[in-house]
Order: sequence, then C-alpha cells, then structure tokens
Amino acid sequence: MAVQRADARRNYERILAEAEKEVAAHGADASLEQIARTAGVGSATVRRHFPGRRALLEAVFHERIEVLCARARELADAPDARAALLEALHALAAYATSARGLATALTQDGGAGHEHVNACAATLSDAYDPLLERAARAGVVTPGVTTADLVTLISGIALATEHDPDAAARTDRLLTLAVAGISPRG
Repeated sequence: MAVQRADARRNYERILAEAEKEVAAHGADASLEQIARTAGVGSATVRRHFPGRRALLEAVFHERIEVLCARARELADAPDARAALLEALHALAAYATSARGLATALTQDGGAGHEHVNACAATLSDAYDPLLERAARAGVVTPGVTTADLVTLISGIALATEHDPDAAARTDRLLTLAVAGISPRG
C-alpha cells in the first residue's frame, strides 16, 4: 500500500512540474494531454489528481499565492494602511502579469452552480481582506470596494497587458491609474 502512495505522490509531483512548464509556456489553455505525455502518465492519471483544469491551475499557482498572502499578513500592522494595501496589490499585479494563466485562474467562477470555490481567489481574500478593511477604517479607500473587486481589477489588467512588449510597466501604470479611483489621496 505504501508503494502505491509513494508512486501516486511521485506522479503528482511530475504532473505538477510539467504543468508549471506548460502553463508558463501556454497560459491557462495549456494542454492537459501534453502535460500527461511529458509527465509520462496517462490522461486518466492527470484527471485523478486534478479533476479539472481549475484544480490544476490552482495547484500550479498555490505556492506563489501563499507567498503573496504571507506578505499581506506581514503588512497588516504596517503604520500606513494605504501604503500597505497598495504594496500588496502591486505585488499581486506584478505576479499576475509575469505568471501566464494566473489572471484566468483568478477570474474563473466555478460554472453555473458555483459549487467549486476558487481556491486562489479565496486564499487571497483571506489575506487581503484585513488590509482592505484597515484601509477602509482609515478612510483611504472608496467605500464599498471589496477584495474580490480588486482581484478582478488586477486580473483584468494582467489579461489586457498580456501581449504588451513591456507588460510589467503597463500593468503598473494601469494599476496606478485605477488606484486613483479606488483610493484617492487626501
């Protein structure tokens, strides 16, 4: 029995490693069949570990999302609530721009029944909500703005700049313009 679990774990790790490469090269539309081929497993094995494209994308981005969330939690006690929120948002925007497929993974809604929670977006909300709530209490964020709004905004910017020759600079500029509406100074 332990041998099967070890084999299953190795298969999972190979699939995930190949998925990371494929998603980096082809974005959210990476071929599951190609991932299976390069990982040396069958399509059924990929689907056993990752029942759908969303589950695969969430696994690919999980580690980096956790790093962004850890930074957001560190910023929760920063002296300047607006600066802390903006630092976290710019970090998310930079990653969403550099990681093909992340913006798509963040905007997937789970289909008609919404029975599958978007784990990436939910994880971000758990970490970013306190920053946003603190900024709202300080009066430095437009009332009614939600973390989901901000994640959608950043995802949209990342998708819009995906093919820009200087996507990082364009993303930063567009986020800065959006922030002027979300969190006007003074």
